Amino acid sequence: MKKIFTLLTVISSALAQTLTPSTSNNTEVYRSVVRIEAATQMPDLATPWNAGRFSGGIGSGFLIGKNQFLTNAHVVSNAQRLLINIYGSPRKHAARVAHIAHDCDLALLEVEDFSPFETLPHFSISDAVPLLESQVRVIGYPIGGDRISVTSGVVSRIDFQSYSHSRSDSHLVVQIDAAINPGNSGGPVVQDGKVIGVAFQGLRQADNTGYIIPTPVIRRFLKDIQDGKYDHYVDLGISEFPLINPAMRDALDLPDDDIGVLITNVTPTSACDGKVEPGDVLLALDQYPVDAAGSVFIEGEKVNMNEVVERKFANDKVTLTLLRAGKKIQVEVTLVPVTPARIYTIKYESKPRYIVHGGIVFQPLDTNLYATMQFSDVSLRRLYADYVSKGIFQKQQDIVVLTKIQADELTAQVPQMSGLVVKKINGTEITSLQQVHEILTAANQPEFLVIHLQGAERPIVLPTKDIPSANQRISEQYNIPKLSNLVE
Repeated sequence: MKKIFTLLTVISSALAQTLTPSTSNNTEVYRSVVRIEAATQMPDLATPWNAGRFSGGIGSGFLIGKNQFLTNAHVVSNAQRLLINIYGSPRKHAARVAHIAHDCDLALLEVEDFSPFETLPHFSISDAVPLLESQVRVIGYPIGGDRISVTSGVVSRIDFQSYSHSRSDSHLVVQIDAAINPGNSGGPVVQDGKVIGVAFQGLRQADNTGYIIPTPVIRRFLKDIQDGKYDHYVDLGISEFPLINPAMRDALDLPDDDIGVLITNVTPTSACDGKVEPGDVLLALDQYPVDAAGSVFIEGEKVNMNEVVERKFANDKVTLTLLRAGKKIQVEVTLVPVTPARIYTIKYESKPRYIVHGGIVFQPLDTNLYATMQFSDVSLRRLYADYVSKGIFQKQQDIVVLTKIQADELTAQVPQMSGLVVKKINGTEITSLQQVHEILTAANQPEFLVIHLQGAERPIVLPTKDIPSANQRISEQYNIPKLSNLVE
């Protein structure tokens, strides 16, 4: 018991030195770290016409300006109701999402009535990334507790890693040797009186290991939303391969200086399309030399070269120094988001798109659907993997999949062909779900509906005259209020 009391005393003493120095009252500072209750509704991709399941969760947030509470996107994603608690008060305040960025897992909330928060201090955000081995404090409400929890940790790594919320985006992260538990998410991580990060995810495979979103990512988010909307990250649209192998460097006539990576692919319509070629060697981004592993040296740390682009916005310029056919050249590109790449991100705050017609369920492929249905068809998986890199999106706005065949007398003799890509309907190549809807609802319908699926030996054939009655039966039997939804 004496040891526990001593530990709590040390933590309290450290907090008095670490948190916002403009106030000597830690209780007031704690009141600026809020507990967030979220009631959420998750769409059901397996039965997309249903409203989805309800659940809830607890997270943390903190006040950074007048009616501005910073937290994680995953704390408030798909929220139907948000309530905020001030530390030490039983009262709950209704809140809403003002801005949300799923690609960097940040969100800004506002309350309907800010008057109870008017006198609370605001956390200020540091300009710096914390140094290795420096100490930080994590404040929040872990495991959904009603009381503030404070833990200390040491910065053990600065890296460029995947953010689990979107499953496809990678950004700068800071690793600390303190656990980030459920409920801690969205809470401030402080050092020298300023916020140096937002707690956002832990590492299940290791004890006392957590990750925080550092200030370059936070400041970029806050700058992005200054015009009233979030515009997403930009991307070069290139894939690279490390040039560490001496034989490969010799083959490319590169000096033994550990500089340069090989460009292996350029995404069509991306910033580098038409200016960078596969086979080029990327030597530098702006003034930052790119080493053979694809890293650059920024602010005293070696980080992934994409960090150069991470700090820029749409229509910003970046200069690439390339080695092409033995000659060093420079090209300037204008950065743009690679919008089609969002097929690989988990979607939130969106309704599933679908069509049910004659018992056949059509849905557009994305990561939400891919994760739900666990498709095994090789052709579908290849289309999904190559959708961006090979420019499939240029001719196919959607990869439409037959996800289910509802049992009905009309479909009784139709073999189970779920999980296959729809190639043609009535002889027309399919490029989007909207197009499928237009074909199926056209005024002059052929005698038979013929659906060709990629990889299937024969098509699905249904008599057109029997489809309206089947739609009525299926709608009633499976409680489908709407047979289609084309808008997210």
